[in-house]
Order: sequence, then structure tokens, then C-alpha cells
Amino acid sequence: MTPYLSLAIWVPIVAGIAVLAAGRGDRGAAAARWIALAGALAGFVVTLPLFLHFDTSISAMQFVERTSWIPRFDVWYHVGVDGISALFVVLNAFTTLLVVWSAWEVIQTRVAQYMAAFLVMSGLINGAFAALDAILFYVFFEAMLIPMYIVIGVWGGPNRVYAALKFFLYTLLGSLLLLVALIYLGGAAETFAFQAWYELPLALETQLLLFVAFFLAFAVKVPMWPVHTWLPDAHVEAPTGGSVVLAAVTLKLGAYGFVRFILPILPDASRYLAGPVIALSLVAVIYVGFVALMQADMKKLIAYSSISHMGFVTLGFFLFNQMGAVGGLVQMLSHGFVSAAMFLCVGVLYDRMHSRRIADYGGVVNTMPKFAAFLVFFAMANAGLPATSGFVGEFMVILGAVQANFWLAFLAATTLVLGAAYTLWMVKRVVFGAVANANVAALEDLSAREFWLLATVALMVLLLGVWPQPFVDVMNASVADLLAHVARSKL
Repeated sequence: MTPYLSLAIWVPIVAGIAVLAAGRGDRGAAAARWIALAGALAGFVVTLPLFLHFDTSISAMQFVERTSWIPRFDVWYHVGVDGISALFVVLNAFTTLLVVWSAWEVIQTRVAQYMAAFLVMSGLINGAFAALDAILFYVFFEAMLIPMYIVIGVWGGPNRVYAALKFFLYTLLGSLLLLVALIYLGGAAETFAFQAWYELPLALETQLLLFVAFFLAFAVKVPMWPVHTWLPDAHVEAPTGGSVVLAAVTLKLGAYGFVRFILPILPDASRYLAGPVIALSLVAVIYVGFVALMQADMKKLIAYSSISHMGFVTLGFFLFNQMGAVGGLVQMLSHGFVSAAMFLCVGVLYDRMHSRRIADYGGVVNTMPKFAAFLVFFAMANAGLPATSGFVGEFMVILGAVQANFWLAFLAATTLVLGAAYTLWMVKRVVFGAVANANVAALEDLSAREFWLLATVALMVLLLGVWPQPFVDVMNASVADLLAHVARSKL
């Protein structure tokens, strides 16, 4: 059997090393761009069989590979995907291709290092999504911080060092507790194959302590309120590619940790603490939505929008019903496309005017009609317009919330109003009205590269919005199996 998962992990990493090697000398930048594009395209192509050949009728891990890694501690290179993780490997590879494409003419300094950082990070993130050994997961989960730290710290804005350090310290401190929990469970089960931990009999008191350790690590990554403050700073200072990967993929690893570790390993604690988690999720949906309304910086507004939308994901998971959990996963996919598109649109404007302030724009539709059409479309998706991907996940989570409690659904549905308010407020001031100043009057519309880049993402947003069934089919069996396992808990 073809080792598709190993290819998904190692093809981009090897390509990144090749980019670094080729990126020396006067012609190095051009060679680095082409090798990076070839590596990103190859990395995406090798992930397609994970979706095209996925058996939707079973919940078991598929495309499994297992090789001894550290025999002394019984640690294995053990990878596989199920319906919960398969689509995110494909999403990550697709996002990396977008990032390389978007940076083609934009990044002019240290081109090879920039491209290599994203390729290596892509392989590490795929490794975290595919890992079935706890130590292997932890290595990938932590290692991906390094290239993102470098991207923000080297190619970021004026306060990039502060933002990079804040990002690194927040996520690292949460992860140290994760390591303690993994070592404890590995000792208790005498194996680091964490699927074996799903049947481990743990007392409620033990589960609650482990829940806190896991929760802090993954909540910071999502990020959930109140440990979200690193994200707006990181987005504002990161280059466009860094913001795209951060929003589209990195945040998903935090949410993935909830369904891969917390719910199946600690089902009693999950049900016991479901109320507080749902409350924190609703605070993210409602309060952070109001915070987004107050932003004067486009990137900060989209960053707070991401926190609000990810609140829907954690809400869906802790409703403990099929509709809510699948809705949470669909919301993760949708947010990957829509948030990436929004940051790419801000990047297009920033490349031309070197400003992210909403007040510096106005009347952009008069000089950039093609761009304005894309921005309005993605804004509608961000606000949850039916027939776009943004509607599907939110609607499913709201339906799942109705099954659990009407008032939960009512509070969650406020995002449809708040999301429309802060998104359309930004679009109105940036896109419509009279041309605000001479800088806006001099703007040039999308180049062919930018047009096809945004069109590709728009196609995915439409596809997931109009025809979500193929994606939902991949998830259903694994989610049903997970919920059945949680339902067997003693609470």
C-alpha cells in the first residue's frame, strides 16, 4: 500500500530543505519560488487519496503505518487518519499551496527561508493530525511552533518580536501541562498508543485533573476566551501567509485535540465539565463578536471574528450529539477556507497601500471592482450567508444546540446578527462609498495571479456551501463512534 500519510508529512519537509539549499546566490530566489511551488503542489496531490479513497462506511483508522522509533520507551512512528482527521490533512496541504502562491511576487527578502518555513510547517502539522502515538503527536505539535515563530519574528510588522514571543510562550506553557498528562497516561496504560487509552478506567478525580491539563493546552491553541489575547497580536504582526496558516490550520489543531484526546480519553470529566466549556464557548461567540465590532484594524477584526467562529466549534463538540459534533467539524473546515480568504484579501490591499486601518480606505469598488466582488463574497460567507460554507457548520451547530437546549441555540444564533454586523460594517467602510483619498484612487485591480488565487478559494467556499454531503459523509461514522464511546461514560 502506498504510504500516503508519510508522503503528506515528508514531501513538504524535504521540499523545504531543497528550497533552502537552492535559495543561495543571485538566482536563488527564483529557484526557491519554483521548487517551493512544486513541493507545495506535490504535497497537496499526495493528500488527495486520503479523501478520494476514504472508506466512509467504517470508523476505524485508515492508511495506517507503524514503524518502531524509540524501542526503549515503546514509542512508535504510528500514523493513520479517520473521518475526524483526514480532511484536515488535505486542508493543510491546500492552504500551504495558497500561501506559496500568494507570496510569489510579494516576498522579496529571504525568499527561500520564507517558503521553506511554510513547507516544513505543513509537514509538521500533517504529522500532528495523523499521529497515533502520543509522543509522536507531541513532537509534531510542538515542532510546528518553531517555523511559525520564525515567520512572525522575521517577516512580521513593527512589533513582530513581541507578538512572536507572546504566541510562543502562550502555546508552549499550555503544552507543558499536555506533556505531563501524556506521560502519566502512557505510564498508566504502559503504551503511548493513545487509542489504547480510550478504554483506560480512570477515576473521576483523575480525569478532572487530566482534563485541566489537556484543556489548557488545547484551549490556548483554539484559542478560547480568556486565553485568546495572543491571537490578535500574532495576526496583526504576521505577514499575510502567516495569518493564513495561523487562522486556516493552526487553530484547528487545538479543536482537534478536544475530539482526539479530551472527549474519548476523559468522557466522565467531559460530561461533568460540559457546562463551563459551553459557557466559555458562548462568551467567545457573543462577547468576542462585540469586541470585533470595535476594531479599527482589518486584521484585528478578522482575528476576533476567528475566535468567535471557533467558539462555535467547541460548543458543537460539547453538545454530545451527532449534529452538533459534525457541525463543529464542518465549521472548522469552512473557517479554514473563509478566514484564509479574508486574510488574503487584506494582504492584497496591504501590498498596495501598506495600511490595515479601515479608516484609510473607502470606495475601493470604484478602482478595484474584481477585488471588491471577491471581498464582498467572502464577507458574506464570514457572516454565514446560505449557500456558502460559513452557513453550513453554524446552522448544524445551532440545530444540535436546539436538540440539547433551546436557549443555548438562541444564544449561539446571535452570531448570525453579530457576524453580519462587524463584517458588513468593515465592508461598507472599505469597499463602498466615494473614493476616500488619492491613494485609493490610484489602486490597481487584481493581477491574474491574485484573481485565480482568490477564485480557487471562492470555489471551495461555494462547493462546501452548496454540496457539503461528501465532506459530511467522511466524518459521520467516526463521530458516531466517538459519541457512542462518550455516552458509555459513568455520568
